[in-house]
Amino acid sequence: MKRLKISGVIVPMLTPFTADGQIDERGVAALVDFLIERGVAGLFPLGTTGEGALLTTPERQQVAEWVIRYARERVPVIIHTGIITTAETIDLTRHARDAGADAAAIVPPYFYKLTDDALYEHYAAVARAVSDFPLYLYNNPGVTPNILSTELVVRLAHEFPNYIGLKDSSGALATLFASRSLQDAAFNTASGPDGLMMAGQAIGLDAAVSGNANYLPELIVALVDAAKSGDLETARILQAQLDEARRLLGDGADLSLFKAMCARRGVSVGTVRAPLRTAPAEKIEACWQAINAIGVIPVSA
Repeated sequence: MKRLKISGVIVPMLTPFTADGQIDERGVAALVDFLIERGVAGLFPLGTTGEGALLTTPERQQVAEWVIRYARERVPVIIHTGIITTAETIDLTRHARDAGADAAAIVPPYFYKLTDDALYEHYAAVARAVSDFPLYLYNNPGVTPNILSTELVVRLAHEFPNYIGLKDSSGALATLFASRSLQDAAFNTASGPDGLMMAGQAIGLDAAVSGNANYLPELIVALVDAAKSGDLETARILQAQLDEARRLLGDGADLSLFKAMCARRGVSVGTVRAPLRTAPAEKIEACWQAINAIGVIPVSA
């Protein structure tokens, strides 16, 4: 089994839609190129930022195939395959493996509150079903009542070597910090919240998963590079700029703003799928002007 140890910025990709609400192959190809050309270290489609829960199973599979195809092995592709049932999670994960993904990431099932034992059985079943395929645990309490405890992460990493990493969007760094030494320090750690990007690098995490990187990849790649190299003065400045952009756009609470900023940068990804709503044109314009005013968009954009 191939192992991954991604270091740098992983982008939870937006999902492009056409004007009539269908998934957009050209938009996927354009966004993949835009991000890779600006130095990101990995692509992570079909998560929260990618509206994965609003897509049908065939749509999820199609987007996965397109991202893998257009990435052309330039960077690793981690497909989010978590869904509410164990059987469907296994099916989506097998599809990601067979489509040529480098790994899959699995959020805990949503809606029903599960015990740690039930969560263990869910993740164990997936690991056994694709024992030859790298998997990431994905902790995101904002979208599910089920939390991956430090104890559960450690247990799964010890018992199933194909769980090779953790992406944690909880806002707490304790589990990630404790995970760094797992599997002889080969365990791949990635923080989720953009507000903790510099802090995550300061405690020695490998990667940062940034939704804002969809429209600001240059800033976020520079921030992580500065923090990794020990240039903390530059990292603080860039983190402050990112925090201002986060404040202006709501940090992904309104994904239509992320999509609108991509469009202003020349990457057409359409708008969001109902029941999500599209921001008014005047708000989009105000956000674009404000983002430009803080100097985070390259002049050539």
